[in-house]
Amino acid sequence: MDKIAVISDIHGNIPALEAVLKDIEDKKISRIFCLGDLAGKGPGSCEAVDIIRKKCEIVVKGNWEYFISEQEDNEFEEVLWHRGVLGEKRLKYLRELPLYHEFYMSGKLVRICHASPKDVLKRVHATASYDEKMELFEAPEDSEIDSDVVIYGDIHGAYSQCFDKKMIFNVGSVGNPLEMTLASYGIIEGKYKGLDEGFFSMAFV
Repeated sequence: MDKIAVISDIHGNIPALEAVLKDIEDKKISRIFCLGDLAGKGPGSCEAVDIIRKKCEIVVKGNWEYFISEQEDNEFEEVLWHRGVLGEKRLKYLRELPLYHEFYMSGKLVRICHASPKDVLKRVHATASYDEKMELFEAPEDSEIDSDVVIYGDIHGAYSQCFDKKMIFNVGSVGNPLEMTLASYGIIEGKYKGLDEGFFSMAFV
């Protein structure tokens, strides 16, 4: 079986990021995916971007990447500060991150994103309606089929839910958890890129 660690919402919190990466290493997991919001809020935006670029195989764009690198009319003081310290090379990297990434695992189409595969600013809370949650599985314009599993971050509170043979998995936040003062991340396990149905699991850490 293959294991993938999924982290999200680091927000420049380097002590939390280092602790999570150490735990992932201790568990001998070599493949790490990141769901965005590397920068913003905490003081270590530059370090967070550099570490994530080095350690993570897949990175998707968060709303803070959008605020800092793309939203030119955003004059919020904190956004301007982070934009200033990151420098053009890092801003270019953040600007070019994709909205989502998809892959098969044990016969399930898994789509990972920050908030929604269609919109980095669309927030879906754990208390959202059934219809709002089902929209997360819908294929974006440049994809062809609905997903079986959606893994996302954004709301800074870990939860999972299963319905209609679909699975939602929110991995919480590394650097700014809101449900408890503990960094969290997720681990999915199965046959990576496997098209045949088989063992598949999701776990919180």
